[in-house]
Amino acid sequence: MTTRLGWAASLLAPVLMVSCAPPPSQYTPRQQVDPQVMAEVDSIQAIDNHAHPVRVVGEGEKDADYDALPVALMEAYDSGPLRERADNPELTGAWRALFGFRHEDMSAESVRQALELKKQAKKDKGDRYPAWVLDEMKIGVMLANRVSMGRGLDPARFKWVPYGDALMYPLNNDGLGRRDPDRKAFFGAETRLLKRLLGEAGASGVPATLEEYLKFVTATLERWKGQGAVAVKLEMAYLRSFDVGNPGRAEVEKTYAAFVQSGSPGDGEYKALQDFLFRHIAREAGRLGMPLHLHSSAGAGRYFDIPGANPTLLTAVIEDPAMKGVTFVLVHGGWPFVKETTAMLAIPNVYADFSGQNLLLYPRALAETIRGWLEYAPEKVLYASDSSPWDERIDWEESGWLADRTSREALGLALTGMLRDREITRERAADLARMVLRGNAGRVYGSGRWAVAGGQ
Repeated sequence: MTTRLGWAASLLAPVLMVSCAPPPSQYTPRQQVDPQVMAEVDSIQAIDNHAHPVRVVGEGEKDADYDALPVALMEAYDSGPLRERADNPELTGAWRALFGFRHEDMSAESVRQALELKKQAKKDKGDRYPAWVLDEMKIGVMLANRVSMGRGLDPARFKWVPYGDALMYPLNNDGLGRRDPDRKAFFGAETRLLKRLLGEAGASGVPATLEEYLKFVTATLERWKGQGAVAVKLEMAYLRSFDVGNPGRAEVEKTYAAFVQSGSPGDGEYKALQDFLFRHIAREAGRLGMPLHLHSSAGAGRYFDIPGANPTLLTAVIEDPAMKGVTFVLVHGGWPFVKETTAMLAIPNVYADFSGQNLLLYPRALAETIRGWLEYAPEKVLYASDSSPWDERIDWEESGWLADRTSREALGLALTGMLRDREITRERAADLARMVLRGNAGRVYGSGRWAVAGGQ
């Protein structure tokens, strides 16, 4: 899910005082970073663990597959994190770096010129445009969270991570959508996506028995794997709590049989079926060698259940011996429950990235999270951007550039602090930089085959 989050700005004021930040040309936190450390961090071509890149489109064409639950489906809300607002002056830095923009102001005329420069770059690069954007940000490979891939998303550079949430909701979802307008829209989207997946499998409707439905789920995951998918993404925190039980098969078979044709199950009955299907999806993804990505962060909109997204709620299912073969990746690192995430990194099959946080926080605040993780479980920390389209001014390119800039500066600050406190040597600092930006992802995905010219 994109991270254009709808919390009250007052909650974030201590770290997100954009009105007090100098303009981008004067904002130089890298002066506080050890130059040798920063040079090493800047030299590394990264593997981006989580993003929503947009495919190349023709005139009048739109890309609707960059997210299964796009923010556009939500009820409109006014407030959002300050760095993600359209008047963020840091955007001028993105436009200068990517498109040759020559101004620092955000006047209407300057914005118009920036958008024209971006339009021209797209025209000049053609189908090479998405890969060119990665080159400009020194990203070798980007994991693309998308419903489907498409034009311009070269599989050598963009690795597919499809959405599996729709597979958890095979029954009538009207009752689940009654809680609030956002969930009503989201469950409508999941119902449509399941219908699409059934059609792609050659089925005319939801199978009549749970056994047949489980075969369909497995076949879908296998088909995705055959089409190049490297992981499976669940946005379930937008739909329900992370509290996953362990119901018996007989119980959920009874619910499935009773309501697959008509009617709506009770909340408890349906949750048990969802829990059963979550476990099936996780085990099958593990069997196929595809890590399970979980949105684990407070999310967008005014109705998001923040306590329900606490990653510690997943502990029971992750530590179930039946899940030993499943790699769980906490996308967005559980923010604001980052210390809880730190503890969970001790579980052998749990990893975390700091995507999203690098679009909410400035480098110094993010550096505190990264340093805490590196001091506890350095092999478990993954770089990711959450590069996403928000609006006309802030598309996946701008958000990706801002996230990358923030991530590298924050990593540099974290390593510099550890170096100055004599926790690590310079050699270890360079090693950790390579691990976070590329090496740890290599271990998670076996990505030695993802060689990119100039990569480290």
